[in-house]
Amino acid sequence: MKERIKSWMLVLLILGSLVESYYLIYRLPGSDSAVLSKTLYVKTDNMGLKEKVENLLYPDKMIIHMGGDKHTLFYPSSTFYNLIMNRLKGRSFESFQRRSVQDFDWDKIRSENPGIELSFGAGIPVTLLQRVMQISPDSLFEGESIDRIWIYNIKNDSKAHVIFFSTRGDIVYEAAKADLTVQDVQQHVDFGKNLTLYTAVNGEYYVPEADVPLVKVVMPAGMYTIEQMQSNLFFDAGNTRYIPEKDGSKIYTDSKRSLQVDQEQNWMSYSDPAALPDGDSTPAKDALEAVEFVNNHGGWNGTYRLAATEEGRQDRKVSFQQYYGAYPSGSYPIMSNPQLQYGVIHLELQQGTVSSYERSLMYTNEDKSEKTIVELPGGELLKQRLAQIGSSLRIIELTPAYMPALAGEKLQLHPVWRVTLSDGSELTLN
Repeated sequence: MKERIKSWMLVLLILGSLVESYYLIYRLPGSDSAVLSKTLYVKTDNMGLKEKVENLLYPDKMIIHMGGDKHTLFYPSSTFYNLIMNRLKGRSFESFQRRSVQDFDWDKIRSENPGIELSFGAGIPVTLLQRVMQISPDSLFEGESIDRIWIYNIKNDSKAHVIFFSTRGDIVYEAAKADLTVQDVQQHVDFGKNLTLYTAVNGEYYVPEADVPLVKVVMPAGMYTIEQMQSNLFFDAGNTRYIPEKDGSKIYTDSKRSLQVDQEQNWMSYSDPAALPDGDSTPAKDALEAVEFVNNHGGWNGTYRLAATEEGRQDRKVSFQQYYGAYPSGSYPIMSNPQLQYGVIHLELQQGTVSSYERSLMYTNEDKSEKTIVELPGGELLKQRLAQIGSSLRIIELTPAYMPALAGEKLQLHPVWRVTLSDGSELTLN
């Protein structure tokens, strides 16, 4: 009996030794060979979804000119916005003629001619715009960035006119051939009938004649961890060291790259000054590289739009603006503010390589959101408040937007009017 027990104990000891040896060889950190670690390591923790650049290219608004100095506005994801964009994506534009912006009387066209004006904010490179619209290749035109497309009819003219505005400000391109009829344009303009009218102010921004309903939102919020971001951004997160800053922020570095985290703002700034430049850089290529970088280093935690590709002295800045909302009511930009940095992703590229990356560490659960309809003031009340602001600096844009605020473990999105001034600064009215 004793011999049998000893035999069973010996078998158990042997099995235990084999299991322990297995874990020592295959499961403990560092067991992979150093030679293979460079190729096996970078399996990123994609916290958000990957996105195609085509889904980030769309106008920030549509201005519908109905003639008789009557106008209305459509915003992303609203019913008529989607309908018009889907139709325009199927039409072709070609044979571009370069003209001076001063060749046109834009005030007259705005007030008298039925048309559709697509606004692209700071502008989109033509080579990217070709991904979402059927724009024929043109060596002269393809080097431009476009901030507006204006499609309009002229009385007693049998063809529709299509004008692309260069971000340079003094040049426009007219498509001599466009797969659009006068009837097509008029049908799109007619979508604006019986909707809220807007008054054009100095040809730069539009004020609604009535209050504008928006949704106030409260939804659960969570935070991406520092460990998640480290695993996304460093080749070997285990070799990073921690440096506390006097302002309370934390810096993690592997001696080449650095990740700075502001835990009060839930904001991260990543820098890679040692990134090797490819040497080939254009606004379109940099935007594509920025999208791919975000896809592989955190992903997209919501709906975004390519907002800017600004060229600096030695780098290019690419920004993505987050939107909230959905069909059929529309989507609106989420503003960042000194109290809570949120709603934007910033990247800097040097010769086609990302050297800086900034974004919020916060994400939300929209499926469990609480919504309340509120109204932004319009009409005379809004005009009076804007007149007071415009007495010191010229107003160039007025847009419904969301101001974020944290309340415990929930994110609140408050509807506001975003007012953009001529010096680039922004303020809010609610």
